[in-house]
Amino acid sequence: MKELILVRHAKSSWKDPTLRDHERPLNKRGKRDAPEMGKRLARSGFNPDLLVSSSAVRALETARSVAGKLEYPREGIAVEERLYHASVAELLHVIRGVDDSVGILMLFGHNPGLTDLANHLGPRTIFNMPTCAVLHLRFQADTWSTVGDQGGDEVLYDYPKRAS
Repeated sequence: MKELILVRHAKSSWKDPTLRDHERPLNKRGKRDAPEMGKRLARSGFNPDLLVSSSAVRALETARSVAGKLEYPREGIAVEERLYHASVAELLHVIRGVDDSVGILMLFGHNPGLTDLANHLGPRTIFNMPTCAVLHLRFQADTWSTVGDQGGDEVLYDYPKRAS
């Protein structure tokens, strides 16, 4: 069995218009929401084997904040440039390349790709994964290379504005 946890980056700042999109950090709300979602995941007993983040500043800041609440070593977060504004095909390519020793994979990325992937892999339609949303899917698969051949079962769908 393989488990995939998709996390959209927390709310980012548009304060500095000279920054490239890739370099935008989290804003005040994002810095509040990311650790809160990490706490919610920790309370639920989540223990991912591998965290992989987009190279964008806002995604990596989100990953580091969540990792801290999960007691996952921040230096162990893999940074994957292909996750930055990735399509479903690109996201699946990254996922299917994960070593099979990993049972639970947590991926930090961006919309619209994450919402599209959630709809491709999950059992229901999600119109838009809000910032810092978390979707946990479980697959009856023994290898990452087959994830997505069949849909996954939803374990959890949560986001900051949802009542905890």
